[in-house]
Amino acid sequence: MTTLPMLIGALVFGLLLGGLIGDLRRRHLAQKELQAGKLETSGLAIKLEAAVSQSQRFSAELKEAREQNQLLASDKASLGTRLEEQARINEEKLKLLESAREQLSMQFKQLADSIFENKQQSFSQSSKQTLETMLNPFREQLKEFRSRVDSIYDQETRDRSSLKEQLSQLHQMNQRMSTEALNLTRALKGDSKARGNWGEVILERVLEESGLRKGHEYETQASFTEADGRRLQPDVIVHLPDNKDIVIDAKVSLVAYEQYTSAEDESERKQALQAHVRSIKAHIDGLSLKSYEHIEGLNTLDFVLIFVPIESAFMAAFDSDPELFRSAYEKNIIVVSPTTLLATLRTVQSIWRYEHQNRNAETIAREAGGLHDQFALVLTSLEDLGKHIDRSREAYDKTVDRISRGRGNLVRRVERLEKLGAKVKKTLPKKFSDEGGDEDPLLDSDDQT
Repeated sequence: MTTLPMLIGALVFGLLLGGLIGDLRRRHLAQKELQAGKLETSGLAIKLEAAVSQSQRFSAELKEAREQNQLLASDKASLGTRLEEQARINEEKLKLLESAREQLSMQFKQLADSIFENKQQSFSQSSKQTLETMLNPFREQLKEFRSRVDSIYDQETRDRSSLKEQLSQLHQMNQRMSTEALNLTRALKGDSKARGNWGEVILERVLEESGLRKGHEYETQASFTEADGRRLQPDVIVHLPDNKDIVIDAKVSLVAYEQYTSAEDESERKQALQAHVRSIKAHIDGLSLKSYEHIEGLNTLDFVLIFVPIESAFMAAFDSDPELFRSAYEKNIIVVSPTTLLATLRTVQSIWRYEHQNRNAETIAREAGGLHDQFALVLTSLEDLGKHIDRSREAYDKTVDRISRGRGNLVRRVERLEKLGAKVKKTLPKKFSDEGGDEDPLLDSDDQT
């Protein structure tokens, strides 16, 4: 009896112990599955964070592309408006000049026709030759004036036709800059010389697209020496009218920006972006110490341009530090990207074009003034010549009156000689014979006897 309860108790204890062990095993397996689920969830979270980061980069690049397209569209509209306005102004100037030329030509023709019509019977061959000699310089100046007006009109036509080409080139340049992203990445990962060459290549392309001429409106790698013997060699000097210059520096470092674009961890990207901003600030500080405005032979404006050859590097720096532009401007430094620099250089090119047109207008004004003065001299000479002709006509009429009118006039007496039997071979002109006047009574009485 005692053994049976013990067996039953042992059996119950074994069952309880087995259930407890099974429960512990199940809990252990559930714990392992829970840990595996957490690990998998952590991995998915990391992947999700990477995907979100990549999506943000893509969004930033898309935003940058849209802003660049907006800037290009704005530049295109602005250029078109300015060119149309200038074309309208030049067209009005040409019309005024053409009208003035036609009026001068018409007045001269009317004056010449009037003089020739009234005096053509009195002009001798020598007088005509003298008039031709006087008028030849006037004709030459009139011909030259017409040539200048035609030249300006042709130039304006060429400028209008080249507007579409310039806008097309602007669009093509934007496409080329996008397709060269791979070359840019390689250059950023290369040595400092390769990075410097890349920046100079991009700067040279922007200068070419602006329409400015190398060796005329800008020059590269000019060398100057300061008073203390230090040598300065600005990358580009852009010339302005009135002997003004703009210095462009393209030596900004983009190593930190390359690290920023290639970093996969967000903290690394943040540190690299901060280093990129510090690099630009350090370059601004160093450039502000160079006294370009005090160099003999270089008449710079109050500021220097720092060229950042990558739009995204430019935008990233200013997005990270909105005060960067203001702090640079306070040091007479302006940071520009390819887009903003191109707009600036296109403005400079327009200023030069207007300067050349103004110089042509001044030349035309001087020529027109000289033409007017020469025409006044011709009119004065013609007036003097007309007075001489009038005096000659008066003397002629007076002489004709003396020999052909009045009693006992010479014409009548000569005619009487013929009637009296004088042998003659030629007769007197009918005009003088008709004007012989009254007959001489003495000759008439002799004839009657």
